[in-house]
Amino acid sequence: MKNILIVGGGYVGMYTALRLRKLLRRGEAAVTVVDPRGYMTYQPFLAEAAGGTVEPRHVVAPLPRILKGVRVLTGRITGIEHAARRAEFTPAQGPVRTLQYDILVVAAGSITRTLPIPGLVENAVGFKTLGEAVHLRNHVLTQLTAASSTDDPQVRRRALTFVFVGGGFAGVEALAELQGLADEAVRYHPTLERKDMRWILVEATDKILPELDDSLGRWTARALTRRGVEVRLNTRLASAADGRAVLDDGTEVDTGTLVWAAGGRPSPLAATSDLPVDAAGRIMATADLTVDGVPDAFAAGDCAAIPDLTRPGQFCGPNAQHAVRQAKTLARNIVAHLRGRKLRPYRHAYLGSVAGLGHHQGVAQVYGLKLTGLLGWLAHRAYHLAWVPTFNHKARVLADWTLSGLFRREAVQLAGLEHPGDDFRQAAA
Repeated sequence: MKNILIVGGGYVGMYTALRLRKLLRRGEAAVTVVDPRGYMTYQPFLAEAAGGTVEPRHVVAPLPRILKGVRVLTGRITGIEHAARRAEFTPAQGPVRTLQYDILVVAAGSITRTLPIPGLVENAVGFKTLGEAVHLRNHVLTQLTAASSTDDPQVRRRALTFVFVGGGFAGVEALAELQGLADEAVRYHPTLERKDMRWILVEATDKILPELDDSLGRWTARALTRRGVEVRLNTRLASAADGRAVLDDGTEVDTGTLVWAAGGRPSPLAATSDLPVDAAGRIMATADLTVDGVPDAFAAGDCAAIPDLTRPGQFCGPNAQHAVRQAKTLARNIVAHLRGRKLRPYRHAYLGSVAGLGHHQGVAQVYGLKLTGLLGWLAHRAYHLAWVPTFNHKARVLADWTLSGLFRREAVQLAGLEHPGDDFRQAAA
């Protein structure tokens, strides 16, 4: 029996393992998935989890439950020596150990890309994980509470200023959903008004949502501006020291909330292995999703440079649309490799993208059709609901949407849940 090791339990890892479970014959191969968290996060719903329209637990799929018959290990692969077919595994608890394998699948995804900006690491929060989304929800509500509980105008102004860096899907959707949450929550603070809040979106290029048609990006910028958002294009964050966001156009803003959503970079795991990587740190892969020039090794997703056969000379973009479809081809090719058959190249034309902007607004570009406003919002929800894994999660997300449409969002901040030991230590002191 061959041992297949899948590094990463995100889109590629989970869907590849699911497909292998169906395609493999009994006793043909054993599949092991290693992931640091033990669950797959449906990234497009992070913004709605932060905004409170979807329960955070409903946007994650626990791998042991989804991948029955597959061995799931929670921890990190901290080193790969493919020449010896072994990987160093650091579990969530316990000593480091070595995993032996016959076939390797690297689907480690990406991590937040940061820049050497003064004060960024100390004062900003990313927007890539469920923990960050939940933290931002609690943090924004805490800032409203702080502003309504002080008479100091400087403290209030700082608490009610929210700066988001990055005009891609993550930054735009996070700002839009959290603004929607704050607009509803501010009604419970009699001393505050919506106009007291200041929302700033900072983007280094000349447009937002670059994955969409330029006209949709411009429509989104106008829609956000009408809602009071300051959209700063061709602008970069120069400093974040001491809670002050300094932009390269000379603007200085005291802010209690700085969100960094300026893209990602490939997992650093590939660069520390004996697999070939390009200048960006991506594993060099072929169109059939094998590692270039390396036997018994496959790679897909954000951590791999995969030629885009629909656009000669370019690589597949790091998005969920490619990841889910690559997983299907990847599983078939692994089985073909085991059985000595010809591998199939990955080819997928871009279908389009959708984005939710809160306030029942959205933009969508699917099969060349462009939708904005309410129709774009409905297309965004329908598209992503179709891709939520398992019927169980689809039903829960749909129930969340129904309840949020009938009742107002809960505007209580539960920041204490992030540090449950503080009250105990304070009592002990």
